[in-house]
Amino acid sequence: MKKLYNTVDRKLLREKYLNNDEKRITISFYKYHQIKNPAFFRDYLFIHWTDLHVLGRTYVSSEGINAQISIPEANKEAFIKDLYSVTFLDGVRINYAVDSGNKSFFQLKIKLRKKIVADGIEDPTFNPANTGKHLDALEFNQLTSDPETILIDMRNHYESEVGHFIGAIRPDADTFRDEIAVVEKMLKGQEDKNIVMYCTGGIRCEKASAYLKHKGYDHVHQLEGGIIKYARDVKEQGLENRFKGVNFVFDERLAERVSDDVIACCHQCGEPFDLHTNCANTGCHILFIQCDSCKEKFENCCSTECQEIIHLPEETQRELRKGKSSKANTFHKGRSEKLPFKRPS
Repeated sequence: MKKLYNTVDRKLLREKYLNNDEKRITISFYKYHQIKNPAFFRDYLFIHWTDLHVLGRTYVSSEGINAQISIPEANKEAFIKDLYSVTFLDGVRINYAVDSGNKSFFQLKIKLRKKIVADGIEDPTFNPANTGKHLDALEFNQLTSDPETILIDMRNHYESEVGHFIGAIRPDADTFRDEIAVVEKMLKGQEDKNIVMYCTGGIRCEKASAYLKHKGYDHVHQLEGGIIKYARDVKEQGLENRFKGVNFVFDERLAERVSDDVIACCHQCGEPFDLHTNCANTGCHILFIQCDSCKEKFENCCSTECQEIIHLPEETQRELRKGKSSKANTFHKGRSEKLPFKRPS
């Protein structure tokens, strides 16, 4: 019987795919849909996608699916045919990464979740299907050029720090759950205004725009396909690119460059820089921005304390890590007092 989970050490898989010349495509898609048996559907996907050599991270819940994956270029047509054979996914929009390649994912993980996007919304009368109006790149540029339009970035603070649209309001929120509450409070009394929302690939705005409509806002819009699709469309259509910086992505790459503008700085020295990394100390692993000079100086660590730890014997490091989980810090939402140019707690 085929095992329905990955059994190979991640480090070995990473080394394998870094040294592999196979051409791969990084894609993402999502669909809100009532799935009666998420566990069965999850196993179905794992079997089919393993056969197609799919890598990446996917969440399945009773409310739908959210996938960020990479596929061999040679298997693209077979994958799409297989995906569209699922009735509720037939014709689902697929976002293709601007900067793809072989280094986005190194293993396949398909996990069951209560929700595909944690939102904190418990109102039983809320209908997530009643979303705002979808805008393509041209429509987005036109509407957001109006100074009366309210443009809101529905991503976390570390995402908008390295890249965002001109004129966007960027709530200082650690999670999507927090941001919905902040945005609702911020928009109170502006129900008659045109509101435009955007996020990485569109999934968070599906929820957020529907929630605002649920709360009585009639002129709610969202960027179709998020920043990922916008970046491709403005390039292919020769439109003005109103996004500055890099688009933060949740895979090994951590960013796709959308414009040459560098709008962030190294969290250790303050020099202009906009690429994130994770602290080399496995017991810390916090996400932060580190320039090449500081990377060399601190050996890819966020502080001298962590730098000292990585030179300790592995057994000692394991003792220090006992009871701690570094996985939660891969995209750590918190702040750090160790980093002088990172927003403090």
